[in-house]
Amino acid sequence: PQSIIMSCSTAASLHASFAGNPVGPRKGGARRSQGPGQTRRPAAAAPPTRAVATSDTSTASGSPSLQTLIAEIAQVPDGNDRLKRLIKMADALPPLAAKDKSIANRVMGCTNEAWIDVQLSASGTVTLRGDSDAKITAGFAGVLAAGLDGLTPAAVLEIEDDVVTALGIGPAALPRSRANGFRNMLETVKKQTRLLMANATVPPFPSLLITADAITAQGSFAESQVEFLEPDAAAVDALMAELSSKNIGIVAHFYMDPQVQGVLMAAKAKYPHVFISDSLVMADAAVKMVEAGCTSVMVLGVDFMSENVRAILDDAGHGDAKVYRMAAEDIGCSLAEAAQGDAYYNYLEQAQGVTDAVHIIYINTALDTKARANALVPTITCTSSNVVQTVLQAAYQVPGVNVFYGPDTYMGGNLAELFTMMSTWTDAEVAAVHPEHTQQTIKSLLPRLRYFQDGTCMVHHMFGGDVCETVKNFYGDAYQTAHFEVPGEMFKLAMAAKQDRDMGVVGSTKNILDYVVDRVDEAVVRNVPSGERLTFVLGTETGMTTSIVRAAQAQLKAAAAKGVTGVAAEIVFPVSSQAITQTGEAQDPAGALGGALGSLSIVPGPQGGEGCSSDGGCASCPYMKMNSLAALMGVCAKVGTSAQDLLVAYEPKKYATVGGGPSIAAQGCVPILHMRDFQNTKKFSDAFIADITTRGK
Repeated sequence: PQSIIMSCSTAASLHASFAGNPVGPRKGGARRSQGPGQTRRPAAAAPPTRAVATSDTSTASGSPSLQTLIAEIAQVPDGNDRLKRLIKMADALPPLAAKDKSIANRVMGCTNEAWIDVQLSASGTVTLRGDSDAKITAGFAGVLAAGLDGLTPAAVLEIEDDVVTALGIGPAALPRSRANGFRNMLETVKKQTRLLMANATVPPFPSLLITADAITAQGSFAESQVEFLEPDAAAVDALMAELSSKNIGIVAHFYMDPQVQGVLMAAKAKYPHVFISDSLVMADAAVKMVEAGCTSVMVLGVDFMSENVRAILDDAGHGDAKVYRMAAEDIGCSLAEAAQGDAYYNYLEQAQGVTDAVHIIYINTALDTKARANALVPTITCTSSNVVQTVLQAAYQVPGVNVFYGPDTYMGGNLAELFTMMSTWTDAEVAAVHPEHTQQTIKSLLPRLRYFQDGTCMVHHMFGGDVCETVKNFYGDAYQTAHFEVPGEMFKLAMAAKQDRDMGVVGSTKNILDYVVDRVDEAVVRNVPSGERLTFVLGTETGMTTSIVRAAQAQLKAAAAKGVTGVAAEIVFPVSSQAITQTGEAQDPAGALGGALGSLSIVPGPQGGEGCSSDGGCASCPYMKMNSLAALMGVCAKVGTSAQDLLVAYEPKKYATVGGGPSIAAQGCVPILHMRDFQNTKKFSDAFIADITTRGK
């Protein structure tokens, strides 16, 4: 089978979720389109470090004034003198009134306080004012003010962020954190310019603004999220009565609707057997609940999650514990279903007979899929948080391994892009991700990495090109988060934000939650006098909202109790154009909004307004939403009564024993147990390695 290797258009750093350490930035070649059966080759390797330009001002070619200023600074022979020349540019800053040193004008990501205010003159050209409490940052704002003043908005948007390196000020005087702040200052200028072009006062996507004492919604979709953050007390009490009187535990995925999330979070504070997480640890939590005395476990998720809970409970010797789903009909998953068709098994059959082949299967698949896959190829389960380490460990323990990943096409493509990026990094940077790998071992792995081409999650599929274009246009200065399953465009946005501004994360739902919490913690510690608002673009399912909002607000309340009151966090929901209603009256004739919203008149309400709907238009999974509060209460009410026999249809799918051997469910657990071994010991078991190295021979 041909290798499928994706080259990258944006190099990046990895978030700590990949390895426990962030690693250094690199830039690769341009991405090429893929046709069926084509082989992708890595782009030419980039230089091992980003060179400091001393006279190249091509990135400022749209502004002769900016070119001249950069050249004047870059051509000063001594580095310290260049820095002094930059600081002197603060004198060029037009004064910024105290009232304009606002949260709206605050530059996110700056080490020090900095503000930028962009306006359009009567002639339609840009004027820029700014200020900072740090002289060097004020100097860079002065460079922008002098260099961009009088340009058209279009010319401002053409300025590239490499103007920072073109100044020729080395890392000793301009450390990475400050350089990132400079880049984000330029992004802030561009964002404000685009808003002015669109005649808008706020960016287009719905959002929630979180402070210590309030949650403010912008847009009807955001309002629907906030409605249930403080759940009805009677609903919480009713659920608590059922759970405590009948020894019921609940394991729920993050992607529940806001009403269920609100009630569960309130119940969790009072009852020990409510657990909300990503899919990886739901089964582990269920085992602990049963061992603590629960006789029934409610699984709020899709069917493969309840199947995994049932199988792991059985493996732990708790076959008598009841497990219930929230519907009698199937609670499907578009990604899991993609792995159950002939196309996926045809893909795996290509691995049969291939030397040292291993199949790495995403956990979001059914047990029978895992069982059948393992019968064809040695198979190990992975999650979005450990997939990188799983591939690299396989390549370390079996140096010539041939990796077949599936079924998530986007995650596979993002993996290939990531490893292509890593093939241009230094050995030390690669080792920060996996200590046993080098640039050369990553290069050698690329031709042996394959991934399935026809499997996507309908939710993460929504983060395509038009949504990403709007994110770039109006949230380029924000913190970018992306689940590893999103399309390549969103993946690259978040990775580029990590590289260029140290303001991005790619990982699992838990990684995203932790990232938001950590950034809020940092802002609380900074406690800047004028206050600080952190904006996060949520590149995953909107069911994450409740957990993020509650965690962030808990931090802010604790900070306020200690006198830190100026920090706020904003959660932005990207819009899918699939849910936007067009009325025929364009609100953006200049086309500044672009992509997702450019030619549309926005109709108020959840079916149009911000492009979000209950059918998934704002990254909301319709299958997950089958786990309603009414469904949960209905199942709980039947437990322990004469109506419990009616719940047979609510139990996870049962798999028969074939030929007197282990059941299909037990066989499907084998790849999961391989993953558990890897998580516990940080290496593949000897038995699994033996299977990989002998089965194809």
